[in-house]
Amino acid sequence: MPHAPSRRNLALLLLRSREGVMAHFRAILNQHGLTEQQWRVLRALLDDSPLEPRQICERCQLLSASATGVLARMEEMGLVQRERMAEDQRRVLVSITPKSRALARRIVPRIEAQYRELEQRIGADLLAQLYRTLDQLLQRLDAPDPT
Repeated sequence: MPHAPSRRNLALLLLRSREGVMAHFRAILNQHGLTEQQWRVLRALLDDSPLEPRQICERCQLLSASATGVLARMEEMGLVQRERMAEDQRRVLVSITPKSRALARRIVPRIEAQYRELEQRIGADLLAQLYRTLDQLLQRLDAPDPT
């Protein structure tokens, strides 16, 4: 008879935590006709636009095949525009549009309010500790294996 793993399921705990956090934001995104993936792309482009699709995939944790569909739908919605790079026609830059900036002006205050509510619910100290811990986790996971 196989033995049960001796450690807690970290991946599942992180997934449940993500779902718990996203539950606070989904209604806002749905009210504005955005998917979670589209919001991640929009946030990345608000921080740093334009970006190449591969950069969007990395920053937004999207698979290339998924990103292709997400970006196509966002372009149809008028939220992004794609433009071939002059120096290399094979490469594309994705940038936000005035429509997406206007949408962000409506959404961001509500998102910020949800973050404040979340901070009140779990405490500013715990939230700050969580950010630090997750940053450290990602940094160590991305570091080269010392062996």
